[in-house]
Amino acid sequence: MKNKINAFIKKHEKALKIFALTNKQFLTFVAIMTVETAILGITTLGFGIWGIQSLTFDISVIVLLGAIGYLFKPKRQYAYLQTILIITTLICLINGIYYTFYNSYVTVGLIESLGQVNTVTDAVFDKLTPWHLVYLVFPILFHFVHNSLNGHNYFNYVSKMENGKKNFGTVLLVGVILLCINIVTLSGTDIGRLVKQWNREYIVERYGILVYQINDVVQSAQSRLFSYFGYDEAASKFLEFYREKEDLHEKNKYTGIYKDKNVVFVHMESVMTMFIDMKVNGQEVTPNLNKLKKEGLYFSNFYPQVSVGTSSDTEFTLSTSLMPALSGTVFVNYYDRNYPSIQKLLKDKGYYTFSMHGNNSTMWNRAAMHGSLGYDKFYAKDSFQVTEENSIGLGISDHDFFEQVLPYLEEIERKNEKYMGTLITLTNHTPWDGGDAYGEFALSTVVDRLNEETGKIEKVEEPYLKDTKIGNYIRSIHYADQALGEFIDALFEKKLFDDTVLVFYGDHDAKLNTKEYNYLFNYDPVLGKLREEGDEGYFEYDYYANELNRKTPLIIWTKDKKYKGEVDYYMGMMDVLPTLGNMFGFESRYALGNDIFDIKRKNVVIFPNGNFLTEWLYYNNSRSEYRILNDSVNMITLGDDYIEDMKEYVEEILELSNSIIVYNLIESEGDKIDNETQ
Repeated sequence: MKNKINAFIKKHEKALKIFALTNKQFLTFVAIMTVETAILGITTLGFGIWGIQSLTFDISVIVLLGAIGYLFKPKRQYAYLQTILIITTLICLINGIYYTFYNSYVTVGLIESLGQVNTVTDAVFDKLTPWHLVYLVFPILFHFVHNSLNGHNYFNYVSKMENGKKNFGTVLLVGVILLCINIVTLSGTDIGRLVKQWNREYIVERYGILVYQINDVVQSAQSRLFSYFGYDEAASKFLEFYREKEDLHEKNKYTGIYKDKNVVFVHMESVMTMFIDMKVNGQEVTPNLNKLKKEGLYFSNFYPQVSVGTSSDTEFTLSTSLMPALSGTVFVNYYDRNYPSIQKLLKDKGYYTFSMHGNNSTMWNRAAMHGSLGYDKFYAKDSFQVTEENSIGLGISDHDFFEQVLPYLEEIERKNEKYMGTLITLTNHTPWDGGDAYGEFALSTVVDRLNEETGKIEKVEEPYLKDTKIGNYIRSIHYADQALGEFIDALFEKKLFDDTVLVFYGDHDAKLNTKEYNYLFNYDPVLGKLREEGDEGYFEYDYYANELNRKTPLIIWTKDKKYKGEVDYYMGMMDVLPTLGNMFGFESRYALGNDIFDIKRKNVVIFPNGNFLTEWLYYNNSRSEYRILNDSVNMITLGDDYIEDMKEYVEEILELSNSIIVYNLIESEGDKIDNETQ
């Protein structure tokens, strides 16, 4: 192959030299865009994953886009090429920033969610790095190259000899050949994932960022402008699934234990299970959650199933037992659908429903979506006294929020026989910049430090993991836990709420990168530096450790502490509705999760990117690999078809849930299921 290439170059050496001399602007365009897309691939996926496959696909698209420039006269080609380059720069810039937050890539549907950025501006700037802004250099560089060529009378020279149509045909043919070479290397799985578009990391890894973004535009246009395309197939699969769905809702020891009780959900922002029972210098990070988990039912292997909508995805999945949308967010893009929910199911039983949050009602379009979910009233920021003094980070501190919530709760209990509500906290939201508001020496450590004035080693008290994001997060979660403890103490002081069940849940993990967790596991406070591989006590915090640590606490608690104990079955946010439904006496025919006490260790936790978790293993869909979690089993024990069966089930649930959302299938087709089951 190498000899053939060399022979081709030698045979056409003169023609290639002439092309290079008379197409400097085009070749510069190709080179700059190639470098730009390569930087995005390397900084997001890394050298180990991003490689020649995605690079060659990007080059194919770049050459094809550049070919169109030859349909313009030489002097006007710059405007076209620069426009394409600016669009690519924006794609790389936005995806680079977005990947830092969510370890995924932007979809067209998320453009409608850009209004959410206004409320989290500090968090965005907190995570910006020079690499995010490097893309801005490329259009400027291309402009300088154009001006230099123009100054040397290049375009007048080229216009006399360039045959635009011939160049267009030649370059287009080269682009098509490159694209075809790439296409023939694709497997059926590769093509299937491109069509379905739900595993974004894999698509960028295999096809490059440009094919991914073009495909996303096409997919979004089809679903929005031609939503009737695919409806019949989606409806057919919907009806088939629910007609064949087994009813696993058998009675168990938790059936009806909370029937007719009030229930209040406490949505704990970014609270993670891995910090429960953790101590810093002998001080508990989450003393109140540690206490609550002993006094209630504590689900220790509970995982959020969030996509790009983070907190809003959690609210949706918990309420409906459906997965997040595969493109965009339900709260912003699909809020006008009919979703059976905990709120509506309890309203049918005479419950008053409400939600409370100290942020703007427009954040994640909650003002509209909370109504769609079935809340009777949403107490947003304008329902609370929010001042500069009582705010931390994005808004009202958890301490003041809970303090102001109590009078509302007392009034609701006096006026309503039964009620269901959700309290959404805010303080523990990134960027965790509460500073002294967390407590001057909260979670501090005593370390040896050199006094430069005296030259002596002195013991100094300083915040744990000072000047790191993970250190700030731990101090923030400690503060949030304190506020939660004050709220529980206030409930005990009241003679109300004896018939109220509190459900505490973390909405998602902290979205920190592995570098920050490396500080947590490998920082030596005595030496004041990180342990390195090979050092005693070094802990390798890899991809799987990070994925498994994304779990958050779920605690079901009552003042009488009647039902308590640890439940270690693996479960996801999608399993909350069926599990609580068994306890409270309600059921959604369309729930895709399971009552964890029915399914127990057979449960599968599905993630929106196609990864899944069982009691035996964690499967990485992007890499088609897995990690065994239980030393007592292996793939021989599980069987040859175990992975394929699980993958098929996961894909079916993801596609079904997304079809329900996009095509509003419960409203349009649900009567057919309901009539058959009556």
